[in-house]
Amino acid sequence: MNQIVKTIAILVIFGILVGVAYAQFAKPEDAIKYRQSVMFIIAQHFGRLGAMVKGKQPFDQKTFVSNAAVIENLAGLPWEAFLVPGSDRGKTTMKSSVLKNPEDLKGLTQNFETEVGKLSAAARAGDFKAAKARFGAVAQSCKSCHSKTRK
Repeated sequence: MNQIVKTIAILVIFGILVGVAYAQFAKPEDAIKYRQSVMFIIAQHFGRLGAMVKGKQPFDQKTFVSNAAVIENLAGLPWEAFLVPGSDRGKTTMKSSVLKNPEDLKGLTQNFETEVGKLSAAARAGDFKAAKARFGAVAQSCKSCHSKTRK
């Protein structure tokens, strides 16, 4: 009897959590705003890294690590919002094909997250030369995703 109560409690909690996840984007517009906001913040921090990589700003280890860490922490956030039905319409540049082929997006996102992890690790190691190379790999993963998902 005790096992049945535990099982029911777990199922109720799981149901609530799933409901909260779906309610997060009650409207497609919410998903669009969410993913655009996350991408904006990622772009801001990536731009700060780019300024150092390109020599427009002096390299500062602490700042580089901090910005890379922010990107790493945000890297997994926007993807769920790409798959909300109807989020390919409205104020967005997302192609409708993203909703039709979610596995394609998954591969692109995994590549981005992997490359960002490598960038962050190189930054923490203090190897600016390696971090510059990793920066280029992240930029390439961004470009690849944008070319396949943007109108």
